[in-house]
Amino acid sequence: MSRQNEYNTGFDIPLFILTIAILAFGIIAIYSATYGNTGGTEYYMKQMIFAIFGIIFMIGISYMPPRYIGAISYYLYGFSILLLIAVLIFGKTINGNKSWFYIGGYGIQPSEFAKLTTLLAVSHFINHGEEKKDVNDIRVLIKTVLFIAIPAALIKLQHDTGTMIVFLSMIIPILWASGLNTFFLFGIITPVLSVILGFLNPIFFYVGLLLIIVALIFFKRNLFASIAVFAINLIAGMSVQFLFSKLAQYQQDRINAVFNPELDPLKSGYNVIQSKVAIGSGGLFGKGYLQGSQTQLKFIPEQWTDFIFCMIGEEFGYIGAMLLIGLYTLLILRVFFNGLNSRNDYMNLVSIGIGGLLLFHLSVNVGMTIGIMPVIGIPLPMVSYGVSSLLTFLAMMGLVLNTYRHSNTYI
Repeated sequence: MSRQNEYNTGFDIPLFILTIAILAFGIIAIYSATYGNTGGTEYYMKQMIFAIFGIIFMIGISYMPPRYIGAISYYLYGFSILLLIAVLIFGKTINGNKSWFYIGGYGIQPSEFAKLTTLLAVSHFINHGEEKKDVNDIRVLIKTVLFIAIPAALIKLQHDTGTMIVFLSMIIPILWASGLNTFFLFGIITPVLSVILGFLNPIFFYVGLLLIIVALIFFKRNLFASIAVFAINLIAGMSVQFLFSKLAQYQQDRINAVFNPELDPLKSGYNVIQSKVAIGSGGLFGKGYLQGSQTQLKFIPEQWTDFIFCMIGEEFGYIGAMLLIGLYTLLILRVFFNGLNSRNDYMNLVSIGIGGLLLFHLSVNVGMTIGIMPVIGIPLPMVSYGVSSLLTFLAMMGLVLNTYRHSNTYI
């Protein structure tokens, strides 16, 4: 294969510009959220410095031959598993999560890096050189899920439920991109949705069941398979309320407060309530930079991390919030575009997995701040403060740039 056929001649300028724009949004937001704090300037300065290092790292990754990335993927995965075990023994507990190492004053969260290494490893397992495994083979499917379940279980032991859910969210886009039977995929996704709908409202659950029936008719599968999927969804949705009723009252109250913050306005619901006030008070154009009362009076603790979006809504208004969401939307579409148009099966799978992660992070984080998603501690990619998260997502962007550059490389 000639060098001309192996590489694209250009650099993915649109993706690079979108990444830089989102980074700039983040640094501006972190400065405002920490403005007036003792030592507050160190947060945006750290974010800026590590963003520069991350951009250099991102560009470097974009030039690596995909076969080299695949060759080291298992080693990186193994190393991240060791770190996840080590942090359980030697790590520092913050906000109830034993997820952190502290080195030279910097917090390192191995679970963030494990997102990337797990994605690389599972993609390499499915697409190893010219050998592509069939995920419709139950043995391959189980091994694929285990690649993700192992780090997810270790992260659950750290009491970091949010990050664990992020790992489980990888399964769907990876299996879809790997060619899993659509009906089988439908049978995996719908019971989870039935559990959620059954918990939220019985009416939502019954509407969901009707939609499942319509979908099963559309699939035109054999009667036994269709009945099995329907029965699983029916049992999943109806059992959740029964199991919930068997919990102790304090456990029920805690779960209800997750979905309805007003039930516990001074504790678990406090951040969400203050976040909704901040976003709602921003109006169409916002209160102006450094002028947000909720942000500048520090009503939301550590707003520069998981609740940074409400600062944008308050000070830049609906227009600013939608501008940021628009940038993310274009970025995610570009990531999926690069993945779907790559002839390299390995990088195709990596990019689609990255697109799925970005979409999940964006949906849940924004949903948390406006009160339609439970608060599970998921950062807004490249905007929330956090060295581990920032470097991980910039490395992911480097892999997507790599996918574009090597889109004509088959192995």
